[in-house]
Amino acid sequence: MTTTLPDSPPQFRPRVVFQRRRDQVFIWATRIAVFFSAFLLLWIALEITRQALPAIGKFGLGFLWNTTWDPVEDNYGAWPQIYGTLVSSLIALIIGIPFSFGIAIFLSEDFLPKPLRLTLIIVVELLAAIPSVVFGIWGLFVFIPFFRPIQMVLFERFNWIPIFSTPPVGPGMLTAGVVLGIMIVPIITAIAREVLVAVPPELRAAAYSMGATRWEAIFGVVLPAAIGGMLGAVVLGLGRAMGETMAVAMLIGNSRSINISILAPASNIPALLANEFGEASDQQISALMYAALILLVVTLLVNIVAEWMVRRVKLALTASQE
Repeated sequence: MTTTLPDSPPQFRPRVVFQRRRDQVFIWATRIAVFFSAFLLLWIALEITRQALPAIGKFGLGFLWNTTWDPVEDNYGAWPQIYGTLVSSLIALIIGIPFSFGIAIFLSEDFLPKPLRLTLIIVVELLAAIPSVVFGIWGLFVFIPFFRPIQMVLFERFNWIPIFSTPPVGPGMLTAGVVLGIMIVPIITAIAREVLVAVPPELRAAAYSMGATRWEAIFGVVLPAAIGGMLGAVVLGLGRAMGETMAVAMLIGNSRSINISILAPASNIPALLANEFGEASDQQISALMYAALILLVVTLLVNIVAEWMVRRVKLALTASQE
């Protein structure tokens, strides 16, 4: 038996000067883009903080729980808006999570032919591209008339429960929360589907080999493996719900008082900023910047937590594949 050796070692063509320079340009362009993004975020945060300093110095931490917003007396507190931001976001999550997870599971499994599944994935992702003001107009002219009978039933049958204790007037906390829930469905669905698709197929195969049905494999193996990333998707959806502005400003009712009933008009921080910045001056601008700073900090924290959770589940899935 003879072994034939190659006559000469493989020849590696050196990269031409143009290719090397093109790669360097690309690397530096990406570096500039990354540093510019970080600089832009830092600049926004510093500018908001600078303009909020007079209000921070005057009102201190009392701004967080003061319920008075009085431009005439220059007395400001953001607790009604902070409360509205938290409650409307909670309603949005209660509405959005079941639909998002259901759609993500449906589109990540082979329940449908691949062309139809890809079409539905594109349609769901396109929902995220609809401008907020369009959701607001749709909510005013379509959703509120449709939703009002349901709110009347909640009031007439369950007005002994504090959260349904006031008659609905159209715009309100529940209306804004439900529309917010619809708006966050695409982002949660898209991320949750990506996480479910990334689950190693060996886990499904192992479940099937043990005699598990499709649903037993999904709920017993796939979902537990992907739960960290899906929670990250929920947190990202929460970040969008907390920062959404135009649709909420058009639908929440813009009341400056706190009402325990979710059928009553309310307000939140984005709606406060959108409604009052155009006519604000002096101390009121500083108070609005203080409210914006609170929203910025909370939103950044939410996004950092979401990113940490998504990275953690990706590392876990990668380790399981190895």
